[in-house]
Amino acid sequence: MRRTTFHRASLATATLLLLAGCGSQGGGGDKGSGAVSPSPTASTGASATPTPSATPAPSTGGSTAGCTPVTSELTAADRGRTYCLAKDGTLRITLTGTEQRPWTKITAGGDTTALKPINYGIMLRGGDAGAAYQAVAAGSVTLRATRPLCAQPTAPGQVSCKAIEEWHVTVRVN
Repeated sequence: MRRTTFHRASLATATLLLLAGCGSQGGGGDKGSGAVSPSPTASTGASATPTPSATPAPSTGGSTAGCTPVTSELTAADRGRTYCLAKDGTLRITLTGTEQRPWTKITAGGDTTALKPINYGIMLRGGDAGAAYQAVAAGSVTLRATRPLCAQPTAPGQVSCKAIEEWHVTVRVN
């Protein structure tokens, strides 16, 4: 009986250490160290709203209730927000990743005729994702991308995880 209790306690301790080990590997950042970024906030409505990447400009018309006017480039910090974009306006998105934790291509869903993809204009590093759009018609579009939350192990015996970090914004064209 005592031996079984010892094994159960050891198993529980080892499990906790393995789970904690995913984010505790040392090193100098994402580049091959196995380190991870902080967990994304849950989109349950109880999380803090990220600050916009620029000060919103006054609206140029149309309904902007519940959305922030797009005034500059969107980044990963802008996830989960709703933005307004006037017809003929442009939107640029840059998601900075790494080769170990690359972003997927940014995809559009919803009323995809509202935004027309245009030339992004710069070359991206490995792991980054970027896109640029021009507002051509009224509608609501959701832009999405994902990436692994943890870097892939670089040596045998390292801890890995299957978690995915999701980025999305909604763009209302008016």
